[in-house]
Amino acid sequence: MRKRVLIVNPWIYDFAAYDYWLKPMGLLYLASLLRKNGIEVLFLDCLDPAFFDGNPRRPSRKPGGHGHFIKEPIDLPACLTSVNRPYHRYGVPPALVREKLAHLPPCDLILTGTTMTYWYPGLWELIKLLRELFPSTPIVMGGIYATLCPDHARKSGADFVLPGPVENNLSFIVKDALGMPLIYAPDLFSLDDLPYPAYDLLVDPDQVPILTSRGCPFHCPYCASRLLYPGFTRRNPDLVIDEIEWWVENLNLRNFSFYDDAFLLEADSFAVPFFREIIKRELHINLHFPNGLHVRAINSQTALLMRQAGVMTLRLGLETEDEVKQRTWGGKVFKEEFEAAVSYLKEAGYEGREIGVYILCGVPNQAPEEVLSSLQYVKKLGVRPILAEYSPIPGTLFWSEALKTSRFPLSEEPLFHNNSLLPGWSSLEKAEDVFRRIKSLAKKDIENI
Repeated sequence: MRKRVLIVNPWIYDFAAYDYWLKPMGLLYLASLLRKNGIEVLFLDCLDPAFFDGNPRRPSRKPGGHGHFIKEPIDLPACLTSVNRPYHRYGVPPALVREKLAHLPPCDLILTGTTMTYWYPGLWELIKLLRELFPSTPIVMGGIYATLCPDHARKSGADFVLPGPVENNLSFIVKDALGMPLIYAPDLFSLDDLPYPAYDLLVDPDQVPILTSRGCPFHCPYCASRLLYPGFTRRNPDLVIDEIEWWVENLNLRNFSFYDDAFLLEADSFAVPFFREIIKRELHINLHFPNGLHVRAINSQTALLMRQAGVMTLRLGLETEDEVKQRTWGGKVFKEEFEAAVSYLKEAGYEGREIGVYILCGVPNQAPEEVLSSLQYVKKLGVRPILAEYSPIPGTLFWSEALKTSRFPLSEEPLFHNNSLLPGWSSLEKAEDVFRRIKSLAKKDIENI
């Protein structure tokens, strides 16, 4: 008898959440791998009302494929009651999720997982509901939270917690959890060997993310990339475009997002041929890069190709204008390179408001004046500063410093990793006052743009 697996993407519990091209790509890669092994897959997304009969009106969406989630105010977790901010459940109301799950056929296994460590309350609540509705069905948890906080994740009620990339756990899921022979397993050292994610399981998607690489060769002290994917591997650019073309033809999609940590690295061997091939095939698509792109690779050629290929959302990773910090934070960009990149992008036709620049805020031992200075520096160049609030991540180089400077016991509770709290700063008053001023400056209109 054919085995059946249910995959569920949980709610988000947070102070703020917005759908910046968010899709459960890891879960949908796993769905494809299970299908390749002859397993039936059911999928449910608690964040997307399109999955539910009698669903509430879908929140407004932007033409580029991003928008708001449905949200509902909920009580703050006990450890955060001192925070004077509203807390929400983002996603479809639990009653609709319960009703949908109750009408599903029996399954042999349930898979779920989440990304941010401090989003775990939505995952735990989902596991509680799944356990109630399917008391005899094993529940498996994976994802970034399970990888970075495995001991905490094991308290969730899941039967199995599987850290690491989805394909690394395929054998356990198929052979051990389902008791089936492993018919298909990809080459763990080749991203080109992965099947396309099961985006056909989505209901009326307006965009999908595309994986082109994993890992990053830089050693930025605030980033978890090397913890999640040691080393750096990437796909063949032509094969990536083949996948994009597949989704254009089969799902009629025009918007694609990229969250790679080093998309522009060694641009001549990947990004340049990638953009050229998109132009050659006349795909007429929109590309979105909400993750910070490496400034050093942007010259007149790459900037023009990005524009011609349809790069619509553009974010640069500056983090700080402090040149000493730029060196100690990984050395991936310096001011002269940043200013040159901005000039090249403007020459290629990008308006200043289209060029978003990430400024890191809330780093341990960071002076608030540094953040304000960096914002002013970016605004003077006529581009748009975007605050990136620091989140302490276990295992990163900044983690030990954050443990010393934070006003929260970070190692005891992942909710304290929430970047909205500015948890790397010791003073609650400083965090709130400075952040208000910083936010105000960041929101002001950029003169002459």
